[in-house]
Amino acid sequence: MNLPNGIHGATFKVLGIGLLALLMFIPLAQVRELVSERASREEAAKAAIASRWGDEQMLGGPVLVIPVHYRVEQDKGWRTVEVREFVLPDRLNVSGTLEPEIRQYGIYETPVYVARLHLEGDFLPKDIAALGCTGCEPQWDQAQLRVPISDVRGLREISPIRFNGTDVRLGPDDGGVAGIAAVSAAVIVEQGASTPLAFAFDMTLAGTARIAMLPLARQTQAKLGANWPDPGFDGAFLPVSRTVNDKGFEAQWQVLDVNRRIPQHWRENDGNSNINPAAASFGVSLVQVTNPYQRNERAGKYGVLFIGLTFVAFFLFEVLRCLRVHPVQYLLVGLALCTFYVVLLALSEQVGFGFAYL
Repeated sequence: MNLPNGIHGATFKVLGIGLLALLMFIPLAQVRELVSERASREEAAKAAIASRWGDEQMLGGPVLVIPVHYRVEQDKGWRTVEVREFVLPDRLNVSGTLEPEIRQYGIYETPVYVARLHLEGDFLPKDIAALGCTGCEPQWDQAQLRVPISDVRGLREISPIRFNGTDVRLGPDDGGVAGIAAVSAAVIVEQGASTPLAFAFDMTLAGTARIAMLPLARQTQAKLGANWPDPGFDGAFLPVSRTVNDKGFEAQWQVLDVNRRIPQHWRENDGNSNINPAAASFGVSLVQVTNPYQRNERAGKYGVLFIGLTFVAFFLFEVLRCLRVHPVQYLLVGLALCTFYVVLLALSEQVGFGFAYL
């Protein structure tokens, strides 16, 4: 059966148009690479701001660290080994407010904040008494309070800790808590105490984009607020209550020891390599809803669809109006549509995505 030449011509025309549409994947892929490159430059700019202001912060309440001497039998006799024991508080309450602002680096910007926090809680005597054992000697007079803070460069101010009725001043620490940097203070723990050892202190902490809390207590409660209308609650636990409006947000968290996989007491270098407080952290991010690169990436995913529909429209004009469109014209139209996404990226960095797309 012989088909009319017109049908043969239309078939070849459709195949040629389809091939041209597939060729448009090449410039569109280059546009996506350009968007990724600009997004990576934005991340580098944010990192530069964070390195000077303070990175994303993750902090917890004080952890009691007590050196314990153990007598270990070896081939040549007995030897005394010192091991640090970590004890978590029974209760930790964190309350504070964030004061956010926008910092710029060239054409890029990121939210930063200054957090004004108050922390208070207590240690139970039974948790401290659990350190005692046969053949070991806790060094009560060499105890430390370590406060984990992921980026201590962001500390603007920290008050002395009121611990068991005595003020002690925090200073640098080279040990940290389970891989997290910390500041510490030397304290004296009374053996056989009958009442909880209370602590309380204030701090002013600078950070970038996100703040997170570590649930380092049997019962951890946190309450944060800020005049930022677009919070992103993230981490292992969401707030039990929150209020979000165009003026800002306020949120409250509550975490119990049964909710997390962190023991109340552990020994340094005893095989507890799975202790990872960061995995149980919770907090809030200051979200920027006007990020142009995310929107450009989404728009670029529909590039082939727009090009395909435009080619179909041109083809229908050819068939219905008997107008002849040269393949080079199809190619130029496709390249023009690809160029649109390049111009969209450049303009959206300056005037915002909405005006740039318009």
